[in-house]
Amino acid sequence: MLFEIFFPLADDYSIFNVFRYITFRSGGAVLTALLISFIFGPRIIRMLKNKQGEGQPIRDDGPESHLLTKKGTPTMGGALILLALSVSTLLWADLHNPFIWIILLVTIGFGLIGFGDDYLKLTKRNTKGLPGKLKLFAQVLISVLATWGIMAVSPNEMNTHLAIPFFKDLMLNLGLFYIPFSVFVMVGASNSVNLTDGLDGLATVPVMIAGACFGLITYLVGNTIFAEYLQISYVPGTGELTVFCGALVGACLGFLWFNAPPAMVFMGDTGSLSLGGALGTIAVITKHEIVLSIIGGLFVLETVSVIVQVVSFKTTGKRVFRMAPLHHHFEKKGWAEPTVVIRFWIISMILALIGLATLKLR
Repeated sequence: MLFEIFFPLADDYSIFNVFRYITFRSGGAVLTALLISFIFGPRIIRMLKNKQGEGQPIRDDGPESHLLTKKGTPTMGGALILLALSVSTLLWADLHNPFIWIILLVTIGFGLIGFGDDYLKLTKRNTKGLPGKLKLFAQVLISVLATWGIMAVSPNEMNTHLAIPFFKDLMLNLGLFYIPFSVFVMVGASNSVNLTDGLDGLATVPVMIAGACFGLITYLVGNTIFAEYLQISYVPGTGELTVFCGALVGACLGFLWFNAPPAMVFMGDTGSLSLGGALGTIAVITKHEIVLSIIGGLFVLETVSVIVQVVSFKTTGKRVFRMAPLHHHFEKKGWAEPTVVIRFWIISMILALIGLATLKLR
């Protein structure tokens, strides 16, 4: 919105030339999302607390300490993230860019699915929420629409292609299989972040790290000079997603102020499903789906731990981990919650650096 208002004035007033630069608008998006979080955060938390009473239902089979330390904490804090992220993006991004609307469709759409899930958990006072099949169907439907939109606006020579990291200009044409692959990336990323969101601040910082990494990736992929120098696929228009990534980082940073241990609010499925879906969509648009699995490796580990636990228990009757997802396993081993959270943050940072290294190591 600000871009549309002020950029045309640049011919008469040189000061408005700054709106030409994606870096300037991305910085503005970070600060705006952060400011919105600080202003509206306390009010939203008070409202959620008044409406929810006992707060988020706690798993009976979870770590025993959670029944004491997390009881009464409100959920649906993801609404604050969505507010800050959406408003900031709409203010600073070029709204003529179709990728902006596609990413907002997925983010808000997945957020509404998460909201419905959180709402049912609160009203029914259990941890089940929406039926799994219904939730998955809604996620797939939104992902298919987003994939169709991405393919329609991406260059024809790469709209169904998968880029392979560490190799120069190596892309595999998946043809019609690209649609289910893209859907798998979006839905998988969404649910992986959802599984990781089990401790105070555990998912927030890794999402913020991944968002910052993809902010850099979107900027490079959308710039012909940098893309050619790094020998990565140039996708016109993706540079504008840097503004969205900036807003995502600012929104997560602002939310972390209230979500840091001990959390005043949980993001709930409202936040985790939307943030994961956003990361998956950005990876698909920029042709860095495989790199997402590296940068977001922590989310992958958490998901794999659940899959391994379920398969092992159903086939052998034995559990590989004391509890899944993986962060609960370490809690059961006696690690303090802050220890688990901070060590997982460190792992996330290391994986992010490895993922960024793929941009140069080709």
